[in-house]
Amino acid sequence: MGDERHFEVEPLLAQARERAGGLEDLGSGPFLEPLARFVDSLNDEARLNDVGRYVARERVLLHTVNRLLYVNDRARYPGIAEVAIERPVFIVGLPRTGTTILHDILAQDPANRAPLTWELMFPSPPPTTEDAATDPRIAACQATIPTGDMHSELFKAMHPMGALLSQECVVMMGDAMCTALFHNQFRVPSYQDWVDDEADWAPVYDFHRRQLQHLGWRKPGDRWVLKTGGHLWGLEHLLAVYPDARIVFTHRDPVKSMTSYASLTTLVRSRCSDDVDPFEIAADWTSRLRAKVEHALDVRLNGEYPDAVFYDMYFHDFVADQFAEITKIYDAFELPMSNVGAPSMRAYIAEHPKGKDGIHRYEPEEYGVDPITVRRDFARYIEHFGLRPE
Repeated sequence: MGDERHFEVEPLLAQARERAGGLEDLGSGPFLEPLARFVDSLNDEARLNDVGRYVARERVLLHTVNRLLYVNDRARYPGIAEVAIERPVFIVGLPRTGTTILHDILAQDPANRAPLTWELMFPSPPPTTEDAATDPRIAACQATIPTGDMHSELFKAMHPMGALLSQECVVMMGDAMCTALFHNQFRVPSYQDWVDDEADWAPVYDFHRRQLQHLGWRKPGDRWVLKTGGHLWGLEHLLAVYPDARIVFTHRDPVKSMTSYASLTTLVRSRCSDDVDPFEIAADWTSRLRAKVEHALDVRLNGEYPDAVFYDMYFHDFVADQFAEITKIYDAFELPMSNVGAPSMRAYIAEHPKGKDGIHRYEPEEYGVDPITVRRDFARYIEHFGLRPE
């Protein structure tokens, strides 16, 4: 039996438009259809508690308001459309393969421009270099991040959060209402089925490019550094919009990746629901992620991308020597390693040793993950990249 209908599209749109100062234009591309699918899935499948209903409503409103503001700012400031996006660096791979810490390290190089958490939460008006440290939206964003309770402390050990930390593209994709983020935060399998099998990713990446132009208009960098495992879903569309992309593809034993992600997702959903099944989460996401990593592999093998550059990064190499792996990435992409960027990244690595915010502990049996079955199901991926068990 599904949830009662706590959410309806039209009242949510009306509230979002009120928050956005009466703006009406959501721009081109799908938005209302995926919004309706998400809302239906929240109502029918999410098993939300009172906190979850509040969080889900704010999630919908945040992305809808941001969509309205992006579209309005682009009309107000024609210069946004003139911003060039050249040779962006993307970090792509299965979840829990070192992508977050890699992204945070790369963001320490002043030449690298990463989208920050506060910028994606409150993108309008476009951020500026001058106010990079003093913009009042930083504090406003930080105030929304839960702290102090056991749930927050456990989450911090798995995935650090902060207004000034880099944020991933899966959050940006929420402003197109097409993202794997929602099914991580809430149990919305029907919506995720649509994301997996039916969604048109071309307009998602068109809007993604518009978002980068918006964020970089008055706060540029030499290159964008971006990340999310969500790019596995639409890698061919990423390459169509950014044909000169530099892509770090991260790899790890899928048993560790699937178990760790099941642990993270179980924790995230437990804030919003009192009915969370870790075994269901592991089985569901393992199947979906196997299909999407194979899709990304097919894109690489079957397409021609003469202006793109791929670098395969292995988790065990990264853990052994993070800066050595950073150096290899810069070499592969022919990026200059400056006498400012290098010490900044080294300092961040030294200040953020493994376990600084706690140790993320998890075992396959806690989530019904059978290592033999996972390695069999991921055999093509494992064999192609020569992955070894951890």
